[in-house]
Parts: sequence; C-alpha cells; structure tokens
Amino acid sequence: MPEGHTEDTARQGRMAALVIAAGGLLAIFAPFIVAVTGIAPKYEILIYLVALAAFIWSLVVTWKIWQKTRN
Repeated sequence: MPEGHTEDTARQGRMAALVIAAGGLLAIFAPFIVAVTGIAPKYEILIYLVALAAFIWSLVVTWKIWQKTRN
C-alpha cells in the first residue's frame, strides 16, 4: 500500500462506501417504502433525513481519511 495507507484506512473507506450506497438506496426507495408499508407520508421526510445523515457521516469519514493519508 502507498505510504499513509493502512488496513485501518482501507476498512474505513469500505465502510464509508457502504454507507453512501445504503443512504442512496434509502433515498431512492423512500417513496416506495412509504407506499408499500402504508405509513404516514410525514415519515418519508424522516427517511430522507436518515439518508442525509448517512451522507454527512460518510463525508466526515472520507475527509478524515483524506487528511490522514495526505503527504
């Protein structure tokens, strides 16, 4: 691995990638989830907020990885 890259940073990168993918899928399928389950439409906004929190968390994690691995 290049200098500054460890198994720990690779693991964090994989976790961030999975969270980004899960947040994207959650945001895409939020209307479908609400329609199928029959819950109130206001919970669709809550699902979007959870997806937004996932994106913000992964942004922070990738920023920390970038800071740790820069020369």
